[in-house]
Amino acid sequence: MFLSISVLLGACGKQVSGTNAEIAWSKIEMVVKSMPQTSFLDKIYNINDFGAVADGLTSNTAAFEKAIKACAANGGGVVLVPNGKYFTGPIHLESNINLHLEDNAEILFSTNPKDYPLVHTSFEGTELINYSPLIYAKNKTNIAITGKGTLNGQANSTNWWIWAGSKSYGWQSGIPSQNDPNNREVLVDMAERDVPVSERVFGEGRYLRPNFVEFFDCNTALIKDVKIINAPFWILHPIKTNNIIVDGVTVTSHGPNNDGCDPEYSQNVIIKNCTFNTGDDCIAIKSGRDADGRRVAIPSKNIIVQNCKMIDGHGGVVMGSEISAGVNNVFVENCIMDSPNLERAIRIKTNSKRGGIIEGIYVRNLQIGTVKECVLKATMTYNVYGSQTGNFIPTIRNINLENIKVNDGGEYGILADGYKESPVENITFKNVVIKKVDSMYSLKNVKNVHFVDTYINDKKVESIKD
Repeated sequence: MFLSISVLLGACGKQVSGTNAEIAWSKIEMVVKSMPQTSFLDKIYNINDFGAVADGLTSNTAAFEKAIKACAANGGGVVLVPNGKYFTGPIHLESNINLHLEDNAEILFSTNPKDYPLVHTSFEGTELINYSPLIYAKNKTNIAITGKGTLNGQANSTNWWIWAGSKSYGWQSGIPSQNDPNNREVLVDMAERDVPVSERVFGEGRYLRPNFVEFFDCNTALIKDVKIINAPFWILHPIKTNNIIVDGVTVTSHGPNNDGCDPEYSQNVIIKNCTFNTGDDCIAIKSGRDADGRRVAIPSKNIIVQNCKMIDGHGGVVMGSEISAGVNNVFVENCIMDSPNLERAIRIKTNSKRGGIIEGIYVRNLQIGTVKECVLKATMTYNVYGSQTGNFIPTIRNINLENIKVNDGGEYGILADGYKESPVENITFKNVVIKKVDSMYSLKNVKNVHFVDTYINDKKVESIKD
């Protein structure tokens, strides 16, 4: 049985210190070993045997469905996608199935919204009934997507991306988008009024893009080795899903809201050996938006990020902004982050509409080449879609960065702002070297900032007295 990191790490809720950080890290190996692993019957169901045609044009939606149903009916196994190009609509997985792509297999997903049935899903941290994700599993156990083939969402500035309403992605005045008053704003208002999810029916005419891979309310899952390109929206989205491993995945997608991996309301998540080159955050840990997050009230916790490479993105490892149910116990180690288009290394973003408690963030052994803005950003005044002020004051506390080397830190080593009644608390930099940065830090309503053997611009930095 998996032992919760919350149980194992009694020190996490206390002020970060060297001792407490060591206690937290000492439990990682035990935690990783206790994760349940996927396991599948040694039976192969080749989609070509169910009528699939590898010409990149013929619709294989029915072939995928038939292969998956046959596999599930016989106790599970491997649904094999052989080398070739397979055009399809959405793929819905069943329990005990491993969707495996051979090395030169490519799944090309339809860009016609009419091919995507309405399902229970989520958009920007708010649950609704909307277009099916391109790959979707709901209430399933023991599922996987593996192999070195490619998942191609085929999104670009002529189809899904244009719905974001940004001129950078093909939108022009007069073209409908998610920003029209009857679309995204209506969904947010429904959640604030606690309209049941079953009545939040969107889809055609509402222009809310589908997630790429979404495991919803699942347990024991694996995504390994695949390449993912050209996503409509969020790319890997485990929501309310526990015990999931994302291993060796390469994400290259520069569209709007193209976050690489967004664990939401999810616990016991390992993201390792991955490469993220994205149009938004590389990894963004979520837990619901505003009233909807407080309704669900499941924090995302026990998130481990290891041996990953972050290239372009708004942030390397990010918590927020949809974070109302809180995030805790995040561990990031042995990662490389480097790009003039990577804005921050570690980022926490919330505001007084979101609220949430964010605590227990442990980061070590990072090699950072260039980031545009800062190494660490923690803000309680994140703004998007206009004013984001309310009555839900966030908490951000206990952040520890250790053994970090940065060539070019951009504008700030630390950029943090809290509220007078709720300052950002307990930031520790230990053995951090930032060779080049415009300013050591910019702090507003921040309490307990500790520098231990830390050098910025070749100058040893002293702790800030409260």
